[in-house]
Amino acid sequence: MRRLTLFAFVVLLAVPAGPAGAQPLVVDLSQHRVAITAGFAGAEVLAFGAVDEPGDVVVVVRGPLRPKVIHRKSRIALIWINTASMTFEQVPSFYAIASSRPIDEIAGPSVLARNEIGLDHLRIELPRAKASPNVAEEWRAALVRNQQRIGLYPTEVGRIGFLGDRLFSTRIKFPANVPTGTYRATTYLLVDGRVESAQTTPLIVNKAGLEAEVFDFAHKQSALYGIIAILVALVAGWLAHVAFRKA
Repeated sequence: MRRLTLFAFVVLLAVPAGPAGAQPLVVDLSQHRVAITAGFAGAEVLAFGAVDEPGDVVVVVRGPLRPKVIHRKSRIALIWINTASMTFEQVPSFYAIASSRPIDEIAGPSVLARNEIGLDHLRIELPRAKASPNVAEEWRAALVRNQQRIGLYPTEVGRIGFLGDRLFSTRIKFPANVPTGTYRATTYLLVDGRVESAQTTPLIVNKAGLEAEVFDFAHKQSALYGIIAILVALVAGWLAHVAFRKA
């Protein structure tokens, strides 16, 4: 609560007084970097800000775009195997949303779709050769289900709370398996069903400490890393063999 109060004070100082030069929306994050260390179990980032006029606030957090392959399993005899697959070229690796009111009460479908507010309005395109309506909807639904199952597309809309008429805040939760990269936290101020103002704040998620050094080494010196991994496995196996013989 002390931290939120401090943030609220800072935001109030950032909002100009009076109509001349006033900003309808001011937003910031409690931190602009999430460090993934060896004991990383998830993180929580506070998004806070102020509005200069009454309205609804929505915060949408998108992870970096990545290709994503979805497999379809079919039962052949008594075995379930992959019988089809689909590759999406550009998919947000993470997508979360928070809102001050239910989304469908804030704006119409066209406004929500234009700004990709809500999973139902998130643009996920298939390759043109495979983009017939029936196929697209089926594979898109499978992609969203998979991302929800592993916690990268939260199923619940977060709550944005107001402190008075102007100050707002919400907490963005990142799971332990959050992908690395540059994220975009876009905050929308909607008035009478239209977007009055929007602000995008970057957030970096990256590895830190020993895990980051091992990750960099494995990618930059892949051949040497493979040799070392094999040697470590051989030594570990030999030590285990010696220990069991003595026992």
